[in-house]
Amino acid sequence: MPEIDSPPQRILIIRLSAIGDVIMASGLIPALRKAYPNARIAWLTESANADLLRHNPHLDQVYLWPRGRWRQLRRERRYRAFAREAFDLIRSLRVERFDWVIDLQGLLKSGVWAWLSGGRRRIGLGSREGSQFLMTEVIDRRVDDLRIGKEYRMLAETLTGQTDTFELDIAVSEDDRKGARELLESAGVTGAYAVICPFTTRPQKHWFDERWAELSVRLAGERRLAVVMLGGPADKARAEIIARQTPGLINLAGRTSLGQCAAIIEKARLSIGVDTGLTHLGIALGAPTVAIFGSTRPYLDTGRATARVLYERFECSPCRRRPTCGGTFDCMRLHTVDKVFGAAIELLEKRS
Repeated sequence: MPEIDSPPQRILIIRLSAIGDVIMASGLIPALRKAYPNARIAWLTESANADLLRHNPHLDQVYLWPRGRWRQLRRERRYRAFAREAFDLIRSLRVERFDWVIDLQGLLKSGVWAWLSGGRRRIGLGSREGSQFLMTEVIDRRVDDLRIGKEYRMLAETLTGQTDTFELDIAVSEDDRKGARELLESAGVTGAYAVICPFTTRPQKHWFDERWAELSVRLAGERRLAVVMLGGPADKARAEIIARQTPGLINLAGRTSLGQCAAIIEKARLSIGVDTGLTHLGIALGAPTVAIFGSTRPYLDTGRATARVLYERFECSPCRRRPTCGGTFDCMRLHTVDKVFGAAIELLEKRS
């Protein structure tokens, strides 16, 4: 376990992906900043996550791993350009002479970056895939805690010796707010609106298209809210299917940057989503949020009075990546439109 009697002067956090984990791990930033106010704190992540971190006033530096670009350079056999960019990034990390390098991902790819950084003390969270051999210390990531960001919260307490300093910390830039306003206005959204975030990487975490459509119609009809659907470029095909079933739905899936997504969610009267990064983003930004969980249950306690988790436990749940229901996804089917709409109304009334 790391010693905490010699305050670090330079700290590097490594969480390369995914969006949801970067958001939940962001609580380390204020925890470390409060414990070590004079330390230089940096973060290394993939370029796709830059908008979540680069505007944070509590971070001194954000390093970006352009993984997609480097893959393209290798595919095009532009090895010299690839080597030059890789060398430049490694050199910029090593020149910092980090006292602590904290690998939150615990995979070989993140462990290699921790090792390449030259950090004196390399702390791995649940390191595996061989990355444990690149660390100087490994902390078990398993923790019995129902709070959001549980493993990162535990690590923050371990590294700082302090409790109650962990709070999700995502900053939105004024440029992204301006871009979000212009995009909403161009889509005809000038008043109060709700956001839906239906898309995830695994089908067992999905709710059902027809239920999203019915929910959106009810929010528009009964609560006079414009309904905006958000998602990434890979979600555009499914977004079109939902949009075709839903008169009046504003489909912005694949049309925003991640920073603009954050700005749209930040100002939403309500955000509803499944276990996906944009749902966690709503909680981080303090938007009234309903999270619909089934095969996964990353947390039950959101830490905010403005957010609520809907979750029904089955004997097989949470099954995560190994569903046994044969594709019926009964745990998600329990979340009726009435149930989700009712939870949303409770949050709206509490806010008002």
